Amino acid sequence: MWDVRAVAPQRPAAGHPRVGWPRKLKTAARRFWATCPSSSTICFLFVIFAVSTIFHCHRRLALVPTPWAYAGRVVLFPRHLPAGGVFTINAKGRLGNQMGEYATLYALAKMNGRAAFIPPQMHSTLAPIFRITLPVLHDATARSIPWENYYLNDWMEEQYRHIPGEYVRLTGYPCSWTFYHHLRAEILREFTLHAHVREEAQNFLRGLRVNGSRPSTYVGVHVRRGDYVHVMPNVWKGVVADRDYLQQALGWFRARHRSPLFVITSDDMAWCRRNINSSHQDVVFAGNGRQGSPARDFALLTQCNHTVITVGTFGIWAAYLTGGSTVYLANFTLPGSRFRMIFKPQAAFLPEWVGIAANLGQARESHP
Repeated sequence: MWDVRAVAPQRPAAGHPRVGWPRKLKTAARRFWATCPSSSTICFLFVIFAVSTIFHCHRRLALVPTPWAYAGRVVLFPRHLPAGGVFTINAKGRLGNQMGEYATLYALAKMNGRAAFIPPQMHSTLAPIFRITLPVLHDATARSIPWENYYLNDWMEEQYRHIPGEYVRLTGYPCSWTFYHHLRAEILREFTLHAHVREEAQNFLRGLRVNGSRPSTYVGVHVRRGDYVHVMPNVWKGVVADRDYLQQALGWFRARHRSPLFVITSDDMAWCRRNINSSHQDVVFAGNGRQGSPARDFALLTQCNHTVITVGTFGIWAAYLTGGSTVYLANFTLPGSRFRMIFKPQAAFLPEWVGIAANLGQARESHP
């Protein structure tokens, strides 16, 4: 028989407080949940935190913005730089200029026994198109380094083989084969197109026909106009390519190749359609005659067999990577032009390339 006293609640002894902790715990819990943010608010704050973390990590690693996600090897801290000195270079100008700067840095750093690093801006310009390998120096790291600026002319000089200083930033607009032609195979490898860029260009070329037949010879033609239309006559006492030059250049290839196809690229396609004779049915205006992107135009030019160029580093680099025969616009400034002080044709155009002299009549009229 159960003893009711053994199981019935007992009153606390005199002098001992009543044990009410379960009730107090429940009350505290109710107060906590009453003041706690809702689950939707917690989820929202977590999403904000995650997005913010990803964004700052993306900036910190200096990745190339989408859609070009070609991350390079990035140096974030000065202590990670190699011993023995470092070369970098200013990223100036557009695609052709920066290709020249990259190749010059690559060659001079190797020549001087230094490690070479490129700025993030150069990586963002070149990496979407080419399989470049030089590591990237983060902006924050670069700002903490005591650089010595070293100006380069646009041609190789003996003194560049012995550049002093531990941390050297090369400056200027170098774009001359005299810096890097002895490393041609390596430079061509650095400027290898990404597969999807190359395949897009090749697919376009495969669809072209001359009189119903697929051509055996493709000649890329780059006509640079843009700011040069005003800069050449007004600043440099020179001219850009005209209709007669292009007719002679295309004629040079027609005389040496059976049924060549000319693929025209330009920053002024409307001018090209008006001034390039397409009556032979062997001229194609890339992009249906509209101005294309620099990357697409460059890829098209390099997938051709030969090249016609006018002025500018974009065309020079397209011809250098293409190989084959190249026809270029020669003597496009008056003898007294200041342009000849900063530009040496023999250092810009390979000796085997074929120059066709520009008609300087208009320049002489403007600068008698």
